[in-house]
Amino acid sequence: MKDSNFLKEHNARHIWHPMAHPADSQANPPDIITGGEGVHITDVDGNRLLDAVGGLWNVNLGYSCQPVKDAIAAQLDRLPYYSIFRGTSNDNVIELGEMLRAFFAEEGVTRAFYTSGGSDSVEIALRLARQYHKLRGEGGRTKYLSLKKGYHGTHTLGASVNGNANFRTQYEPLMAGCFHIPAPYTYRNPFDETDPAKLAQLCLAALEDEIAFQGAETIAAFIMEPILGAGGVIPPHETFMPGVRDICDRHGILLIADEVITAFGRSGDWSGSRHWGVKPDMMTTAKAITNGYFPFGAVLISDLVAEVFEKDTTGKGSIGSGYTYSGHPVGAAAAIACLRETEQLNVKDNAAARGTQLFEGLKTLKDKHEIVGDIRGGHGLMLALELVSDRATKKPIDKTTIGAVHRATFDAGVMVRVSGPNIILSPPLILSEAEADTIITALDAGLASVG
Repeated sequence: MKDSNFLKEHNARHIWHPMAHPADSQANPPDIITGGEGVHITDVDGNRLLDAVGGLWNVNLGYSCQPVKDAIAAQLDRLPYYSIFRGTSNDNVIELGEMLRAFFAEEGVTRAFYTSGGSDSVEIALRLARQYHKLRGEGGRTKYLSLKKGYHGTHTLGASVNGNANFRTQYEPLMAGCFHIPAPYTYRNPFDETDPAKLAQLCLAALEDEIAFQGAETIAAFIMEPILGAGGVIPPHETFMPGVRDICDRHGILLIADEVITAFGRSGDWSGSRHWGVKPDMMTTAKAITNGYFPFGAVLISDLVAEVFEKDTTGKGSIGSGYTYSGHPVGAAAAIACLRETEQLNVKDNAAARGTQLFEGLKTLKDKHEIVGDIRGGHGLMLALELVSDRATKKPIDKTTIGAVHRATFDAGVMVRVSGPNIILSPPLILSEAEADTIITALDAGLASVG
């Protein structure tokens, strides 16, 4: 590795960072992370931080998961790469497919289509939805519905169903035929409704209204995160996703659950769909499937969808989608080891317990700091604080102030993530009780630094 002086001097000079303004990265160089162990990371200056971001929602098992590292190393020696395009396969993807079918049996998804990551998975699921309807003789079903505030990656189709203007405005026009309904976001919504159950019904009514306006016969799929993540951690009322499932069923619309964040235990259940008692038609996964150690993902497909493709005799059921790294043998080996370790440690239960602990801690911070307008959590290790400059008007905090909170929390030993006016927490699922307390203590210091 180059020495620290070289790294600092060249940081952001010859690379552009995702989700950042190039000029801002040059003016305010990113923190350089050089090491990780357990739930901690180390920066180039030797500062040791508790990683309350969990990499990017994906390092569920922490940075020291030896079985996954060993599986990657062994597979690199045995078969570092081969394609699974038509005519070839590898042993790992076959084994992993069986494991995923068993792991998600309760969700009713029985086939896997491998991808390189979450945005890829979303793109494939949306494409398959259109193809499914064409195979059934309903080729007019080409439109997609989704939630405002939802996040579905940055490929063109994914960006088109995204519900956040940050990922859309500078790239428009995007794909035609993508429409959005209000999210069940109690703190800010067009109905001015703060009761979660009532808001869920209003959003479901908006969905019914949009379907009637567009025409059900034109809609291929509704895509949603079971708990909205990047949009600010927005958990819906327990009636919402089952209500969406019912509406989709009545109108012949496929339900795609975007589980890139919520699958594999983060919600306190093995999937966000299971958390709400819903069986989707397709699930998009990635992130924690390899603990972040290798870029890998999978679209998981129900029998309902699979049978339409597999029984096709016209040839039009052939999948015209895929990636060079779909079913990468090293990624599949990592996923096999990761899934075994995920089950062995039963991390969903710890995610539920530590999530409850952190949520209670955030309540104390809201009581103590006027800058905290809203807190969201209570469903595993997905939590957020929404900061405001005025509680009465809910005016969002300015960028400079929330940046100061972030830096003071960093100085107190914890890395958190800033997204707009939100501070998002998504630590590894192996987080201990004492480490959860450390996060609250550091956030307390960060909030106090500006108030």
